[in-house]
Amino acid sequence: EIDEEPHTSILKATDMGMDMHTRPPKLMDRVKATMRVKRYSPRTEKTYCYWIRFFIRFHGVRHPASMGESEVHAFLEHLAIQRHVAAATQNQALNALVFLYRHVLDQPLGDIGDFSRAKRPRRLPIVLSHDEVMRVLDNLSGPMHLMATLMYGSGLRVLETCRLRVRDIDFDRRVITVRAGKGDKDRTTLLPSSCAPALQQQINTSRDQLGYRLKQASVPVSLPHALNRKYPTAGLSLSWQWLFPASRPCFNDEGDVVLHHIHPSAVQKAVKRAMRAASLQRPGSCHALRHSFATQLLSQGTDIRTVQELLGHKSVETTQIYTHVLGSEFAGVRGPLG
Repeated sequence: EIDEEPHTSILKATDMGMDMHTRPPKLMDRVKATMRVKRYSPRTEKTYCYWIRFFIRFHGVRHPASMGESEVHAFLEHLAIQRHVAAATQNQALNALVFLYRHVLDQPLGDIGDFSRAKRPRRLPIVLSHDEVMRVLDNLSGPMHLMATLMYGSGLRVLETCRLRVRDIDFDRRVITVRAGKGDKDRTTLLPSSCAPALQQQINTSRDQLGYRLKQASVPVSLPHALNRKYPTAGLSLSWQWLFPASRPCFNDEGDVVLHHIHPSAVQKAVKRAMRAASLQRPGSCHALRHSFATQLLSQGTDIRTVQELLGHKSVETTQIYTHVLGSEFAGVRGPLG
C-alpha cells in the first residue's frame, strides 16, 4: 500500500519526533475512511479501491499525489484500447479516480482531455414470458423459490431481495418496502398476494431462529451504520431480523459476531441452475426476472411512470427500454408480409 508521504525517510520522521507507530494513515486506509464517512455502500468501496490500486500499479506504484490529468488520461486510454472494457467499466474507473483526487488528496482533477471512450452498445434486456418464469420457479424450492418469486412478482433486484427484513413486509397494505436500494434510495413496491403465505411462513421461521439464538449465544443480526449503538437490543428484535439469513454468523467491521443475510451469489447460482433445468431458449439471470416483471406490467397497460416508481429507476428513459422489447413503439404498423 502507498504511504501518505512516500518520500519521507525514517530518519526524517525520527528527527521530527514522530514515532513509527504514529505515522499518517496509508492512502487506501484514507480512501476507505472517507468513503465510510460519506456513507458509500460496501460494494462501491470495494470497487473504488480496486480501481485506485489498479491505477497505481499501472503507473509503476507511483503515489497518486505525484500524478495528475495526463496519467489519468493514459490509464483510461489503456482500459479502452488494450483491455477493451465496457463503457460502464471505464466510467466506473474514472469515477473512482475523481473521488480519490477530489475527496482524499484534495487535488481535484482538471481537464483530462479527449480520451478514447469505450463504446456503449445498445443492448435489449433478456425477458422471459410468464410461462417461462413459471417453469423456472418449478425448479426451485424453499427460500430460493420465494426469493425468485419476489424478484418476478415485485420487481426486486437480487441484493434488495437478500436484504429484506421482517419489518419491510406489510401484509395489510400489500406493500414491500425496499430500504437503501440502488443509489441508497428507499421505495415501496407490490407484495404479490400469492407470496403472502410463504412470506408469513418465512417470518415464523425467522422468529423460531431468533428464539434459538437467544437461548444459545444471543447472536444479533447485522444492522446499518451505528444503529446497534443507538439501539443496543435492535439486533435481537424480530422486526430487524433478516427474512433470508446466512447459514452461519460472521464478524462485522468492528469484530463483533453477527448474522448477515444470505449472499447474493448463492441466489444467482440457484436461479441459473433452475433456468438451465427449465431448458430456456433465452437463459438469463436473476435480473431477467426483474425485467420480466416490468414487461408484464407494461403489456397489461400499466402507466410507464408507475413502472418506473416500482422499479426505482431514476429516469423514465431507463424504463423505456422495455417498450422496445414489447415492440409497442411500432404503433400497430405491419410489415409488407403481414
